[in-house]
Amino acid sequence: MVVLLGMAAAVVVAGGVKAVGWLIAPTFLAMVIVIATTPVPTWLVRKGCPRWLATVVLVALVYAVLIAFALVVAVSVARLATILPQYAQHADALGAEVTQALARFGIGPEQVKAAASKVNYGQLAGFLGTLLSGLAGVSTNLVFLLALLLFLGIETSGVGRRLAIVYAAHPRMAGALDGFVHGTRSYLVVSTVFGLIVAVLDTIALALLGVPLPILWGLLAFITNYIPNIGFIIGLIPPVLLALLQGGWQLALTVAGVYIVLNFVVQSLIQPRFVGDAVGLSVTVTLLSLVFWTWAVGPLGAVLAVPLTLLVKALLVDSDPRATWANAFLVSDRVTAEQARRAG
Repeated sequence: MVVLLGMAAAVVVAGGVKAVGWLIAPTFLAMVIVIATTPVPTWLVRKGCPRWLATVVLVALVYAVLIAFALVVAVSVARLATILPQYAQHADALGAEVTQALARFGIGPEQVKAAASKVNYGQLAGFLGTLLSGLAGVSTNLVFLLALLLFLGIETSGVGRRLAIVYAAHPRMAGALDGFVHGTRSYLVVSTVFGLIVAVLDTIALALLGVPLPILWGLLAFITNYIPNIGFIIGLIPPVLLALLQGGWQLALTVAGVYIVLNFVVQSLIQPRFVGDAVGLSVTVTLLSLVFWTWAVGPLGAVLAVPLTLLVKALLVDSDPRATWANAFLVSDRVTAEQARRAG
């Protein structure tokens, strides 16, 4: 009965989270940004800077980074919209090549046309309309995010007192929240450092290969580095497609090869060692959290999947000594082995 009630409550909570995902995603993003940047005003205060001035410096710095990032993306997307029509003939020629290649395997033009006729263009138009509506709402979300950052940045000075109250009433909950903050900050630092490395390497490689808009694709590689497991694939597809239109299959395969070499070495061999130490979640839990949070709160859920999972783990598992057994199914083998060693 307890298990059934727990599962029913989880379904209800998941439905509620999905219903207000439009609010949860930017709010949690603002909180994560504040968590990541809190050491800056703390360092300034230790150096003798007034607390109010340290808060102003923090908010101004975050505002400047976000606005500059938004401007670069907006300009790059506008340039992309202007250069894409230039590749119309290349796309037609590529389509002819694909048709000829399919014909070698016994698939004729009539079969291709029959398959194309089954495409529901009404649904495609609806998807494009939804996408454009989402792009139109980016400015509104940005304003909301900036407002949240302002108020959360102002209230960071009272976090210590609030946690002291929580610690007096529920010390284990306070410890769990403190662990969530440190784990999230470590994860963001590691992901940001390796994301910058990957973005710089990809941008230089694309510029040398002559692929248009290398800065935009470098920014995309940086953002998708926060998406666990499949971020590399998401960041790979757009530049490969543009390289295909720009220089044919040879350039597309070259771009794909360069991405695989650079990103595989950095993201698959080096970064997981540091991320595993910082987060401790198993690979399976990370993948499942990516799918769930993307479904629940939208595209931002893919970027915030790991911090959101760490928060849920802190509230439901780390704060309750009776639920610590769940760590056996949540954390990585290395963390499990360490906990077993300490218990022994």
